[in-house]
Amino acid sequence: MAIKSQKDLLAGLMFTLTGAAFTLGAREYDMGTAGRMGPGYFPLVLGIILAGLGILITLQSFGGKPKPDGEIGHFAWRPLIFIIGANLIFGLLLGGLPSVGIPAMGLIVAIIGLTFVSMLASADFCVKRATILSAILAVGSYFIFVKMLGLTFQVWPWFVGA
Repeated sequence: MAIKSQKDLLAGLMFTLTGAAFTLGAREYDMGTAGRMGPGYFPLVLGIILAGLGILITLQSFGGKPKPDGEIGHFAWRPLIFIIGANLIFGLLLGGLPSVGIPAMGLIVAIIGLTFVSMLASADFCVKRATILSAILAVGSYFIFVKMLGLTFQVWPWFVGA
């Protein structure tokens, strides 16, 4: 049986494996009923739907002539590295590493770091755009999480003292 679309095949397998992982992980929790759902109910249903969707996509990737746009191209390393790095930097700046002596820098600095590093994933990085976006995200996050939701965590770096 010929593979019609490599992209669909790999996407379907990824969905199927992710759905299976959710389904298996949900067995650790109480299911409850549809009327009184337990903590394992939603992950189980989500896993079953995701795995079913993955199986359908995988089956559709077989048969017929190969599609020209169905081949997998080169792997995009730059976005992968910068997006994962941005999340790691966000966590490091927000919480610090007290065991190593790295202090937490707070929400505002963490969002600015996240924005700048994640925007480096693009080939057309622009400092002006990154500055504007990080300012909007920092102010918006401050108002949503601190002012509106009342979450208490460090907003500013330790040396600002605010």
